[in-house]
Amino acid sequence: MTPPLLLVPGAGGTVRANFGSTVPALSRGRQVIGVDHPGPEVAGRLELDDLADRLVAAAGPAEEFAVLGFSLGCAVAVRAAVRHPDRVRALVLTAGLDKVDAETDARLARWQRLLRGDRAELARFLVSTALGEPFQRGMDPVQLAGLEELIAATVPEGSEPQVDLVRRVDLTDDAPRVAVPTLVIGTKHDRLITPARTRALADAIPGARWAELATGHAPALEAPREWVALVEGFLAEI
Repeated sequence: MTPPLLLVPGAGGTVRANFGSTVPALSRGRQVIGVDHPGPEVAGRLELDDLADRLVAAAGPAEEFAVLGFSLGCAVAVRAAVRHPDRVRALVLTAGLDKVDAETDARLARWQRLLRGDRAELARFLVSTALGEPFQRGMDPVQLAGLEELIAATVPEGSEPQVDLVRRVDLTDDAPRVAVPTLVIGTKHDRLITPARTRALADAIPGARWAELATGHAPALEAPREWVALVEGFLAEI
């Protein structure tokens, strides 16, 4: 029987926003469970252990499952695999990082500041960092304006603690302990997470496979079919 696939989004995102049209495609032939991060109902700062345990609990009675993590979701997936090696069967990690470098941290710090201010300015920033430059150049002004309006109107409550957690991610000890088949997918034109940090994550996980998408930090928007093909091809082999 094919194990379920759990989807874990990035900071300031939801399963619907970060995975988009890939969800129906990934649901063919398997159960797919989306696990959004906690919102404002959680007081204080978020911790990776808590999110990892919450992820595993979302699998319910499934003895084993695979995890597709995106951005912050990659760190949650790795921690879950280390804390619950008897439950996690495989990992697919997209646009993640091993730890934050100065360049990425500066962008994340600006994101945090903008979350406290004008939503229109925040939306412009998120579009400029989420989309790969080649993809953004191919959009007309009306499309860009519409995307900015959508983002401004749908910023999830509780985003700031999630961004704060990304700034504290350090998988130096976790990554070498991952003992399940793992595919790491880099996003070549990423302007939020430094692409070299995604490659470093792959290099730190024993036996991890590497693949790359010619996208920015929004593969579900820029190349959903290619993303699904990589995930499906990998999961079919395990």
